[in-house]
This record gives sequence, C-alpha cells and structure tokens, in this order.
Amino acid sequence: MDRFFKLAEHGTTVRTELIAGFTTFLTMAYIIFVNPDILSSTGMDRNAVFVATCLAAAVGSLVMALWANWPIGMAPGMGLNAFFAFTVVGAMGFTWQQALGAVFISGLIFLFLSATGIRRWLIAGIPTSMRSAIAAGIGLFLAIIAMKSSGLIVASPATFVTLGDLTATGTLLTIAGFFIIAALDALQVKGAILIGILVITVASILLGVSEFGGLMSAPPSIAPTFLQLDVMGALSFGIFHVVLVMVLVEVFDATGTLIGVAKRAGLLTEGPAHQNKGLSRALMADSTAILAGSLLGTSSTTAYAESASGVAAGGRTGLTALVVAGLFLLAMFFAPLAGSVPVYATAPALLYVASLMVRELTEIDFKDVTESAPAVLTAIAMPFTYSIANGLAFGFVSYAVLKLLTGRVRDVHAATWIVAGLFVIKFAFFPEG
Repeated sequence: MDRFFKLAEHGTTVRTELIAGFTTFLTMAYIIFVNPDILSSTGMDRNAVFVATCLAAAVGSLVMALWANWPIGMAPGMGLNAFFAFTVVGAMGFTWQQALGAVFISGLIFLFLSATGIRRWLIAGIPTSMRSAIAAGIGLFLAIIAMKSSGLIVASPATFVTLGDLTATGTLLTIAGFFIIAALDALQVKGAILIGILVITVASILLGVSEFGGLMSAPPSIAPTFLQLDVMGALSFGIFHVVLVMVLVEVFDATGTLIGVAKRAGLLTEGPAHQNKGLSRALMADSTAILAGSLLGTSSTTAYAESASGVAAGGRTGLTALVVAGLFLLAMFFAPLAGSVPVYATAPALLYVASLMVRELTEIDFKDVTESAPAVLTAIAMPFTYSIANGLAFGFVSYAVLKLLTGRVRDVHAATWIVAGLFVIKFAFFPEG
C-alpha cells in the first residue's frame, strides 16, 4: 500500500488514512438515506435506489482512489437528485427511465469535456459571482423541498405558500432534527448529519410516526433500477434543456469541490492545469462515475465537499477514498434501517445542507450591480420557480444582457455568451421543454 498509494511521499501512514476515510464516510453517509427518499418520489423502487446509491458511491470512490490517488469520496450529488426527481420527472413529465438516460448522456458529454480540456475552459470562463449563486440557489431549492415535505410550509391560495402546522409531530421532529444537526456540527462532531438522521428516526419510531423495519439484512435486489435507463426515450423533445443543466451543474459543483479539497490537501502542483496529472485524473474519475451511476440507477455522482473532513484528519492519498468505498459497500447491508427513515428525519439534513450552501452568497461582489443582480436572480429563481434550470437561465441571460447594456461586453468570457445563447435558444424554440 505504501508503494501503490505513495504514503511516505505524501507524509502519511496507513493508520492516518484509515481514520481519514472513516471520517469522510461519516460526514457523507447521510446520502444513503436522503437519496432514496428523493428519487423514490419518481416511482423508482426505494430499496433498489438505496443499493444503487451505495454502489455508485463505492464505484466512484474506488476510481478516485485507484486512478487519481486522491482522498476524495464520491456519491450521488445533492441538488442534481432533486432536479432529477422534482423537475425532470415531476414537472417536465419525463419517466425516471428517461431521466436516467439523460444522466447517461450528460455523463458522456462531461467525459468528453474533461478529456479535451473544455471543462477547465468553461470553469475559467464562468464568473465567480455566477458560480457562487448557483451553489446558493441549489441550497435554497433544497430548502424549499425540505420545508414542503416536512410540513413546515404548505400551499396557500392567497400567498402561494404559508407556514404549516408547527404543532404536528412530524414538523416538530423536523425542527428538532435541524437543531441537533446544527448544534453537533457547531461542536465539530464528526457525522453530525448522520447522527441527526438516526436520532430523529429513533424518535419517530418511538412516537409511532414510522415503523422499524429492522437493522441489517442481505442487500435488496438492484434489478428494478439496474440498466433501466432509456437513452433513446431521453433523446426527445426537451432533453436539450435537461442535459444542459446537468452538465453545467456537474461542471461547477464537481470541479469546484475537487479543486477546493485538493488545495486543502496540498495536492495541486504549481503550473498550468494541463500539467497537473493528479487533477486531470481526478476530473476523469468523477466523469466516469456519472456514467456508472446512471447504469446502476441513480442521479449524477459527484465529488463530495465533505471529503474536506477526511483531509483535515490527515488523509492525503487514494487510500482514504478506498476506505470510503469499502464502507459504502458495507452500508448495503443496512437496507432495513434505511427503509425505516421517515421524511421527517431526512428533511432536517436537507435543510442543514441548504444552509451551508447558501453561504456562497458571501462570495458575490454586491458593489457591482452587473455581477450581483444576475447572481441574486439565479439564486431566487431556483426555489421560486421550483427549478434549478430556470435559475441558471435567468442568471446567465441577465448577466450577458446587463454587461451588454452597460458597455462591458469585454468582461464576458466566451463560455458565458455560449451558455446564455443556449438558454435563449431553448426558451425561443422549445418553451415547453
């Protein structure tokens, strides 16, 4: 292991890497409960999604470990799973099989962008304000989903949304779960989100809100989702819009996470990006993971920012990611427990992840209206239109238009013009897609 992962060269040991891997897993393991809850709303088999989530995380982390030798865990991403379930299937009317086909197509495009270097060009060309707004907007989108599913907010004929019944048991459990997670995280307790989910699950069972299905069993069958993607069905009216959004979010989210965590671990070498072998391999690794996830039956797999917790614990090599992969495989044996987790236990996790993502708004330059206005439009349009896609469209188009009207065309990178143009074409010719 020392020779393969170059432990001595990175100033680490097997023990340190094992601890780092376990730490990373604890901080991101909540996805095995949250992802099935979200994707099963489309009609997908919950148990199969649970297994697909564990396998996709294991495969992605394994590729990152053995190919890139980076200490970064992979799993189906928050935000894109909500886009998959509530926008592509729920609002646009695609079947979940077609949505998986769209994930596969976006993975192929993502792989091409990574292999050719276009991905780095896109990242360099998208303004910082827009990248921050996208993260914050997805956070707000997750927040409204969490508040709606838990009963914190309900529909209102007069005001569209209003406050729900705060005396209802489920709503109170959600509030308690949020406070538990936030407090534990503030106290720097590893696995705060996972602990919060488990505590509220136990409380729900004791209060009779949900039933206990058991703790462990043999992994359920993945057959209901395995290779069920409908690529040809996805290549239909409106798919352009879906794939564009998936690729854009994958590009910004995954790349930003990879670079951010790698910087903390001291893994990025000085010099041009194309000369950074580790980064190039990591970019290819997360692109490959998207394809694997679509075949298994889950939304886009991405690098997890929670990997920073493992880096803080000393993780510096792929051995950390290998441990993460192994633990996700073991997690498959806890399907009965996952089936016992109610929405009131996952909603607080979503809400807390949302609060972390909205912090990105602080990176926006509010002194420059041509930067701040499009960014704010991006962030607020996502929850208010219940669509990540619409938020991206509002933001990119308004950014290009404002720069044009204020005589600052040269401030806009070609990549931004291209993305804005694609959204204009979409709304002009495919308004219903």
